[in-house]
Amino acid sequence: MPQNPRKILAVVDDLFFVVKINDAARRAGMVAEFLKSAHDLVERAVAEQPTMIVIDLNCNSLAPVPLIEMLRSKPELKNVSVIAFVSHIQGELKMQAQNAGADMVLARSAFSLNLPQILRRHAGMGGMARPA
Repeated sequence: MPQNPRKILAVVDDLFFVVKINDAARRAGMVAEFLKSAHDLVERAVAEQPTMIVIDLNCNSLAPVPLIEMLRSKPELKNVSVIAFVSHIQGELKMQAQNAGADMVLARSAFSLNLPQILRRHAGMGGMARPA
């Protein structure tokens, strides 16, 4: 079981998604922290054992697929969910993220729509709608 079941670590550039994740996290009784680099994310994730890690695959500040591979290579993070989102037209990037070990990869619109349910499920507050 994660040590910090109410924390989300995220690497997200898009201000719309930062606000959306913060709001949904607050409503689910969780805290979201946004990091700027892959190194910071991995270091904090290993140290803090968050409930989930959210990665915007379109984030310009990092290489998201190698980041997912790095996260999955850490035994300490085996119970931490990695949720990623991407533009719906980038099917190849979605497949690469899934192959790298992301637990869930959603189109940006599906992530936005289903975020409250995803967070409630990870916060232990009930079921989740199936992503589109």
